[in-house]
Amino acid sequence: MEPLPLGDGHGPRMQGSWARRTGFKSNMMHENPGTSNDTEINNAAKSGTVTTNSSAPFESPASTDTETGAVNPYMHRENGQRRGQTVPDNVTVTPALLPPPGKRANFDSDTARAVHSSGQSRVEPLKGYRDSELDVMSQSQDADDVLLAKQPHMKYEIRETPGLFPLVLYGIQHYFSIIGSLVLIPLVIVPAMGGDDKNTADVISTVLLVSGISTLLHSFFGSRLPLIQGSSFAYLAPALAIINSSDFAGITDNRFTQTMRELQGAIIISSAFQVLLGYTGLMSIFLRFINPVVVAPTVTAIGLSFFSYGFPVVGTCMEIGLPQILVVVFLALYLRKVSVFGHRVFQVYAVPLGLVITWIYAFLLTMIGVYKYHGCDWNAPASDTVSESCRRHIYTMKHCRTDASNALKTAAWIRFPYPLQWGVPTFHWRTAIIMVVVSIVASVDSVGSYHATSLLVAARAPTPGVVSRGIGLEGVTSALAGLWGIGTGATTLTENVHTIAVTKMGSRRAVNFGACVLIILSVLGKVGAFIASIPQVIVAALLCIMWAMLAALGLSNFRYSETGSSRNVFIVGFSLFLSLSVPAYFQDYGVSPEAVATVPSYLQPYTVAAHGPIHTSIEGLNFILNTLLSLNMLIAFLVALLLDNTVPGSQQERGVYAWLQEKDARNEPAVLKDYQLPFGIKRLFTWVKWVGL
Repeated sequence: MEPLPLGDGHGPRMQGSWARRTGFKSNMMHENPGTSNDTEINNAAKSGTVTTNSSAPFESPASTDTETGAVNPYMHRENGQRRGQTVPDNVTVTPALLPPPGKRANFDSDTARAVHSSGQSRVEPLKGYRDSELDVMSQSQDADDVLLAKQPHMKYEIRETPGLFPLVLYGIQHYFSIIGSLVLIPLVIVPAMGGDDKNTADVISTVLLVSGISTLLHSFFGSRLPLIQGSSFAYLAPALAIINSSDFAGITDNRFTQTMRELQGAIIISSAFQVLLGYTGLMSIFLRFINPVVVAPTVTAIGLSFFSYGFPVVGTCMEIGLPQILVVVFLALYLRKVSVFGHRVFQVYAVPLGLVITWIYAFLLTMIGVYKYHGCDWNAPASDTVSESCRRHIYTMKHCRTDASNALKTAAWIRFPYPLQWGVPTFHWRTAIIMVVVSIVASVDSVGSYHATSLLVAARAPTPGVVSRGIGLEGVTSALAGLWGIGTGATTLTENVHTIAVTKMGSRRAVNFGACVLIILSVLGKVGAFIASIPQVIVAALLCIMWAMLAALGLSNFRYSETGSSRNVFIVGFSLFLSLSVPAYFQDYGVSPEAVATVPSYLQPYTVAAHGPIHTSIEGLNFILNTLLSLNMLIAFLVALLLDNTVPGSQQERGVYAWLQEKDARNEPAVLKDYQLPFGIKRLFTWVKWVGL
């Protein structure tokens, strides 16, 4: 190996150049400041090399159990070597691998690290190793030298501008791959509010507009990471609880508009709280308590909380719903390695391709008369004049037929979504408090997405100020969602992380281009109507995939901590169990069959506000507590937050997020370019030290 050139001025740029020539990288993030003697390091730097002890084994600290100290038997391959093999006698470690005197190094890479202790050195493989052929996400920060080089696992990084064709291709691909997360929520909440097909189409168009505007704002003035903003699943469960509460379930006149205006008011107030949380710097303080052991069960519980909706709706038309799930699973998993012109089409587009295939199949079933029943008109209301057999058939036809929706017939070609299109929002303190609490959970979800995405596409993790700025901006975008009326807040979509890891596209400009496309599509009324005409059973099948992916992405945050730690395993497992068990108690308590007879079985868990176990003299307090304690994600968050911050554990064991310090960020040009506000706006906020760089 080529030795590091002699000299005292070994800066990051020169070290990076040497590392790229030799192909050697280093990580010393787990080192103790006291393990290396400064005098020995200085002498080593002047001599040119430090030789290793050939008897020192390859062993990774990541493979050691935190409690027992036992070495994980898993053997990690790297260039033909395995953990447990000895270092050849001719291996040398140069001074570039050692930290400067008096300063702790914080490097991470994919090959090895040098440990200098007791006069000897050893080289160890790292847990941050990445195989470029695998669809994995980075687990640690890169070395200083990587700041000057392209991330090996990404095609385009955050500040890179693809050519015109790749810009269009990847910009549309990024949104198309998570189309389910973008537009499926209106297909759930609008029918639950009593809205018709035209209402559903209009809300979908509004979601496209708000998502496009919010993404552009976040890209320029938020965290500046390439993250799509949209209607968040974190708001879906509380929205359904409000929709199915006794205050709104019994409305017969304009139920959709009255319920939507109530949701708008609650979301606007919660967005004001989120703006306050972010732009006052309170989020920077809150970040001290948010770690992977908290984020993992919280996000996982968001996905698991809808199990009562997913397959029960699929079961209404099993011959369509089950094939939909199987097709998406087959495309996403069994064909994930198949490339077409260098693109893993089936893995990236598993959801939209599965939707198209199953929709055509359902259309053929409709055309050949599978859902035609003698004497039954599927357009007829399910009233007492209809026979019992026809009533069952009508229910099946409305869920399975591809021509059951009138959205395409009633929607206008051009329609501009506008603020307050449903009327003036209504404000009530009890629904507002519910959404304020939910906005905190949504912020925790976003924190995990910020961290994971930054490790994929940026030079370093953002500073606490940048995270606060992003949360504050999400409050602004949620306010837009409340003004336009989409039924939920607009925050970071967790599925972004998986999309970036699979497509290897981290360009901010590609995401911005796709956002502009969404804004254009939002004024084409027929686009929203086309999406609104998706059969309900297909929607439920796709949501099963979306919610399962969301739960998996939540669990993936656990990898940033010590997954072998019994402390962490217990906290995550206990949080998830209680997140399912406690809400089940509240949802089943005091349920009257007569009271829920008119509510579909898959929506009955969201009627908890009327029959929960908490009964005080304050009716509004009963509504708030019964609703909040029936939310799976909130229970998981509270339990994990309490245990992770009270049960003793080292920072390494807990996986404490290593946010970059502002003073260090200002000294790194690459970090400034990644996160600094554009257009000279940063000069206007020089006095706001807690929301930027």
